Amino acid sequence: MNPSTTGRQIPVVVLAGFLGSGKTTLLNHLLRRRAGNRIAVVVNDFGAVEIDAMTVAGQVGSTVSLGNGCLCCAVDASELDGYLERLSRPAARIDLIVIEASGLAEPQELVRMILTGDNPRTVYGGLVQVVDAAEFDATRDRHPETDRHLAIADLVVLNKTDRVTPAEHERVLGVIGTLGPGAAVVSASYGRIDPGLLFDPAARPAEDEKIRQLSFEDLRADEGEDHTGEDAGEHGHHPHTGYESVSYDEPAAMDPRRLMAFLDSRPEGLYRVKGFVDFGAADPANRYAVHAVGRFLRFYPEPWPRGTERRTQLVLIGSGIDRDALAKELTVSAVTETEAATAPDESAMWGVLRYVRSGPAAEEAADPA
Repeated sequence: MNPSTTGRQIPVVVLAGFLGSGKTTLLNHLLRRRAGNRIAVVVNDFGAVEIDAMTVAGQVGSTVSLGNGCLCCAVDASELDGYLERLSRPAARIDLIVIEASGLAEPQELVRMILTGDNPRTVYGGLVQVVDAAEFDATRDRHPETDRHLAIADLVVLNKTDRVTPAEHERVLGVIGTLGPGAAVVSASYGRIDPGLLFDPAARPAEDEKIRQLSFEDLRADEGEDHTGEDAGEHGHHPHTGYESVSYDEPAAMDPRRLMAFLDSRPEGLYRVKGFVDFGAADPANRYAVHAVGRFLRFYPEPWPRGTERRTQLVLIGSGIDRDALAKELTVSAVTETEAATAPDESAMWGVLRYVRSGPAAEEAADPA
């Protein structure tokens, strides 16, 4: 089953990191800067998530804390499938599901459960590993599994960088780059990353949507903010490391082999790829929805909607990416006029079909070497 028959898929993000790394601080920042999106937060190990906003009831049976248009519930890993099923129902109108793993949890198992689940309304949104820059060496000494967690992460947030010197910051970045060469790395203080790294760029709330709850931003505008603790000094701004995006919207079809060569060797810092691909004569009946996060990649073929103009539309998101180089790669992947006039190679789509519904990338993300 593909998203065209079930509606938009909801990204499920695993937020991991050892105790004290700043996961909850990052999560609270995400909730406060969600720009009208509805977030469901599943706490793998019950903990305090301070959400100060309006209460919304009736989304799931065992609500622990609810506010800000965001659902928070405590759940055992064995119950995860059931919660994802409830949260992804269209009536819940959720835009993003974040699973906050316990500080001592094994994130690989949560990732595996998402990847092997058969819920057509959700899709793996990546493993975000939060690292304490000031305690990096000590954490690796106490928890040797840190290296393995970094190796499978899709996005690494190097947090608390305000507590280390620039030289130490660069040293830790270098070690992380060695341990997790496939991950995008974002440096932050107080967990302030740009929420755009996690939200689906194609899922922005409609301005005239009336069903959504009063947002946290609305409350802050009316009542002002109490800046205490780690959020002190922010004063309405959010000085975080931003993301960069590249948009590609062209009527030209894409060459399957060249596009797959690009996707299979995604450059450092490129975290997400979303959109629709036209493979032209290689498969004239279908367009292909593509979803890539970190090393995970999946295609969803679907018949071209009647009356839809045939074109390729992609959004690429990352941190520290070379936007011009990425745009050039996409342009080079397009079919030329000469190629368009040539009969297609029947084997050209094999590389794409490896990633339809399941494939090597999903297996690698679930059980990397």
